[in-house]
Amino acid sequence: MTALHGGRLGTWIKLPALESVQIVAHAAFDFVVIDQEHAPLDLRTVYELVTVAQALGVPPLVRVADGAPSGIQRLLDAGAAGVLIPHIDTVEQARAAAAAVRFPPAGRRGAGGTSRAGRWGLLSREEYLATSDSALCVPQIESRQAVGIAAAIAAVEGVDALFVGAADLGLDIGAAPSAPEVGELCGTALDAAHTAGIPCGAATATPQGAAALLAQGFDFVVVGNDTSMLAEAATATVHAIRGDGGPR
Repeated sequence: MTALHGGRLGTWIKLPALESVQIVAHAAFDFVVIDQEHAPLDLRTVYELVTVAQALGVPPLVRVADGAPSGIQRLLDAGAAGVLIPHIDTVEQARAAAAAVRFPPAGRRGAGGTSRAGRWGLLSREEYLATSDSALCVPQIESRQAVGIAAAIAAVEGVDALFVGAADLGLDIGAAPSAPEVGELCGTALDAAHTAGIPCGAATATPQGAAALLAQGFDFVVVGNDTSMLAEAATATVHAIRGDGGPR
């Protein structure tokens, strides 16, 4: 995960506010994942969030809404360090995702050297094309089907890491994310990634959960998000002042 500079701890950015990125950067998160799948963030907003994150030395990944090559290309040209692609359930989908991240001959990404990633044309063609070498392609494993072929997905050329989505895995099999069966599926995906020699990440809501995932062997974790942190802090403040143990 060279684009993350070895960082293991990230958080989701869901608010269309530059301050969110600034706050988590000053809190010393290693990277951020800007969430287009579960937050109403348009391309212009993501562009600005990416710019601020990079200026603060925090690598910005983007979880895309889907695997559309045109969307991935625009995000990478905006300067994103890489993309998380939800619901990769087949090897063919993984190959398509990797191809969207890489320039030919390794992939099918189109050249746009006058973009931010090409420093608006100031980079040489060779320097600009080399930026796709460090861009991360991270398929999300979120179904029993995907876990069953996780080894094959991890072995796809151009896939840099796997990311296990326990919440959607639970939905897929009709169990809570904390259920033992979900944990076993997550462990299978983790083993598949490591067998292929690539990192594997997961998400959690709490510091305790992050510590447990790292202890289990996950290489990076995305813990919490800006909206929940704000909601929890606001609620805790009101509860502490009122002393009523709960909202009215």
